[in-house]
Amino acid sequence: MSVIIKPVISEKANYLTDLRGAYSFLVDTKANKIQIKDAVEAAYGVKVAGVRTMIYAPKVSAKYTKKGLQVGKTNKLKKAIVTLAEGEVIDIFSV
Repeated sequence: MSVIIKPVISEKANYLTDLRGAYSFLVDTKANKIQIKDAVEAAYGVKVAGVRTMIYAPKVSAKYTKKGLQVGKTNKLKKAIVTLAEGEVIDIFSV
C-alpha cells in the first residue's frame, strides 16, 4: 500500500510551507498518522514533528437527462498536513 499519493501544490499549501514549515500531501484514505509520518520520513529523509489529517467527503452531482436522473460522485480524499522539525526542508519540485 502506497501511503503518499502526491504532494498538494496550491497557493494555500505554499503559504503554509513558507509560514510554518508545513507540507500538504494527498494520502491513502485508510492510512493513519503513524503510517503517514513513517512514509514521509522514509521518502524524503526528514524528521516529522507532527501530522494533522482531514477527510473530504465525496461531492455528489445530479443532472436531468432524457433517460432520467443521472447521479455521479467524486472519490473521497484524505489530506495530511505534515509539520517538520526545526531546520528541516523538503524540496517537492525536485522529486
